[in-house]
Amino acid sequence: MSLDIVRAAALDGVPHGFFGRKGGLSTGDVAGLNCGTGSGDDLAVVEANRRLAAAAILPGAPLASVYQIHSPTAVIVTEAVPHAERPRADALVTDRPGLLLGIVTADCAPILLVDADAGVIGAAHAGWRGAMAGVTDQAITAMLSLGASIDRIAAAVGPCLGRASFEVGYDFPEPLLADDPDNERFFSEGLNGKPHFDLEAYVVARLAAAGIRRIEAVGLDTYALEDRFYSYRRATHRNEPTYGRQLSLIGLSG
Repeated sequence: MSLDIVRAAALDGVPHGFFGRKGGLSTGDVAGLNCGTGSGDDLAVVEANRRLAAAAILPGAPLASVYQIHSPTAVIVTEAVPHAERPRADALVTDRPGLLLGIVTADCAPILLVDADAGVIGAAHAGWRGAMAGVTDQAITAMLSLGASIDRIAAAVGPCLGRASFEVGYDFPEPLLADDPDNERFFSEGLNGKPHFDLEAYVVARLAAAGIRRIEAVGLDTYALEDRFYSYRRATHRNEPTYGRQLSLIGLSG
């Protein structure tokens, strides 16, 4: 079965991929490779989709994930745990070969990180709340605690809601500007006068401010590319009953 996998040159040599919706076993509103257990899709189908994705990145590897809550929390994991026992967090880090790390998104930014020399990887889910609260900072701190070095970590930001599609309310910029007036550069005025936010650029800037030197942003808008990606905002605008989630994976070869 053919899957749509976006790779990042910054992570060359490390098993990884940002998956689109192509392929998979789901049908209906979430047709394709829906990997979201909270989508209302048949859980057996979702798990089968997740296995298809995992096999495409690191065959035979178990998949560790978290119960995502739009927080800045990062956890260190050493194994895949049963679905009901997943930690509540939005980033996970490991130094264990043969273990895949996965996060799901549907407009938020997926971030994959690696220090290949130290054998340490991370995966993070960053909506604007988590990004502003510092989920990437906590992921990096967790990686450093396992022996990673900030000057060796490479990061890739996967498909997410693009600036052209991310219209926000007039009061949305206030907390970001209060945090740092320089954050004004991540906003532009849309055709109707409302501000638009560049989540991808903001995440890249947070990674760079933390000291990461090699960062790649794939520049793919989940809202605009309907045939390739699920989008919470698109589904909401269309009053659809649910929406799918795409999976992003990274692992270390054994």
